[in-house]
Amino acid sequence: MTKTPTFTATLDMVGIVTADPGRSLAFYRALGLPIPEGLDDAPHVEVTSGGMRLAWDPESTVRSFHPSWEPVRGGRIGLAFLVDSAARVDELYAAVVAAGFDGVLEPFDAPWGQRYATLHDPDGNGVDVFAPLSD
Repeated sequence: MTKTPTFTATLDMVGIVTADPGRSLAFYRALGLPIPEGLDDAPHVEVTSGGMRLAWDPESTVRSFHPSWEPVRGGRIGLAFLVDSAARVDELYAAVVAAGFDGVLEPFDAPWGQRYATLHDPDGNGVDVFAPLSD
């Protein structure tokens, strides 16, 4: 039997290791994240959105402290972004695809009551965009 830890861990940040920082930052800017320009070559970038930090590190940064690290494409963790309306899901999906990024699942009315769509960021991470359906 596993003993429950006596401390509390708080999720504070999601980190993305990217092969092409400039392209990855452009993708997330297209989603509307407030990422300042001029950081495409930075060794670490982070922004706060909805009280959570999202960070990007180029592969070279990770290898600087973990030399044997190798990327795994198409991981099992996805990101999901809430937008302000069902119509905005469609608009945002179309804008991100028009900007040259991969659309995976076109917007649809999900049975759980949301307008939902899925994109891939340049490193193959699943990125969902959703909003509650209006009554």
